[in-house]
Amino acid sequence: MVAFLLLILLGKLLFSWRFFPNLVYKKLKSNGFSGPQPNFPFGNLDDMKKQKKLDSSANLVISHDIHSTAFPFFAQWQKLHGKVFIYWLGTEPFLYIADPEFLKKMSADIKGKSWGKPNVFKLDRKPMFGNGLLMVEGEDWVRHRHAITPAFSPANLKAMASLMVDSATNMLDKWASLIDSGHHEINVESEIIGTAGEIIAKTSFGINYENGRKVFEKLRTVQITLFKSNRYVGVPFGKFLNPKQFLKAKKLGKEIDTLLRSIITDRSNKPRSGKPEQDLLGLLLAENTVEGRRKRTLTTKELVDECKTFFFGGHETTALALTWTLLLLAIHPEWQKELREEIKEVIGDGEIVDATKLGGLVKMGWVMNEVLRLYSPAPNVQRQARQDIQVDNLVIPNGTNIWIDVVSMHHDENLWGKDMNEFKPERFKDDIFGGCNHKMGFLPFGFGGRIDADDVALTM
Repeated sequence: MVAFLLLILLGKLLFSWRFFPNLVYKKLKSNGFSGPQPNFPFGNLDDMKKQKKLDSSANLVISHDIHSTAFPFFAQWQKLHGKVFIYWLGTEPFLYIADPEFLKKMSADIKGKSWGKPNVFKLDRKPMFGNGLLMVEGEDWVRHRHAITPAFSPANLKAMASLMVDSATNMLDKWASLIDSGHHEINVESEIIGTAGEIIAKTSFGINYENGRKVFEKLRTVQITLFKSNRYVGVPFGKFLNPKQFLKAKKLGKEIDTLLRSIITDRSNKPRSGKPEQDLLGLLLAENTVEGRRKRTLTTKELVDECKTFFFGGHETTALALTWTLLLLAIHPEWQKELREEIKEVIGDGEIVDATKLGGLVKMGWVMNEVLRLYSPAPNVQRQARQDIQVDNLVIPNGTNIWIDVVSMHHDENLWGKDMNEFKPERFKDDIFGGCNHKMGFLPFGFGGRIDADDVALTM
């Protein structure tokens, strides 16, 4: 009996590690796709690690040309296989795309709810995001999106402006105090990430500072733990190759669920009078109730997962974009001067910021777009085909994972010209696409029907 069970297990291993990946590999090749030769069950993971080591051993030159540094394996494979090819994470094939015209044709007739997210990433990131908007698909995605959209209306965002200003002012006052006391170095990235987390806690979920800090710290720990343990993403039973980190991430995920569930329960049981509290959680709870009765638009578990998704995705991406903005403005003081003058002219010198005037900061918009181009908080976008997709004479089979390399397209000389690695906000002066030769070549927040925090958050 034991021998029979072992034989079945061995058969399953051979099927998942060798037979099935080979079938998929041959099908993709017959459909016209090339790419680096995989070595199952690890696919191209070993090649990626080797290329990373080679790149890290080279002398680093300060430059905005970041693609070959951040993704040296993609840069190398592009030279060999072009801007559309197949590579493998373990036994999972990924269609790599850095060609905006191919991307346009591929997505032309596909609705947002018809795109999936790679199952391999869903499993890997589950402790962090659960089944929130980032992960759900089809009609569930439509339902979640419908429930969440009201929280991000212009009126609600404007109502939150004073809370954002308070947190930012406290951070700047702290910096001034540190400098006055002789501390001339500040970890700006850490400070901004902390402040962004505080803002998300207050404006999105009405969480007090102490509970917000607990959620924030646990989510950061989950992120670090996952990235220590995801070196074998796509490899069958890969989580067991790093069991300590896998179990730690799972445990932290449950602790975060428990904390958020208690916050949601407290808010749900709180007597309501008049309008709902104007934060994400308050509006979601209001959507779930009609005349005092639950209509269960989202379950409590789904509410927990949405809190995790937006808490993490919301503060991390914003903080990184602001950190790069400060660095680039430090390098280009002429643009500091331009923005200070514009702020003085549009907003004025008062301490109170009128959110209705922010749209008048035109040059600020140019600068932010250029930062998002050079250092996009969504360096790549992942999808999974939910049907066969025809692109010219190529067929993308149903179930194929898709990896869209945003950094590559944002630094492509054919799309942006010879100055593609220069900080030039003025390129957005008369063109919302910054003069890019293709409208799909500038994707700071993803593409298609799911162009939102979905794309940004999953790239962590």
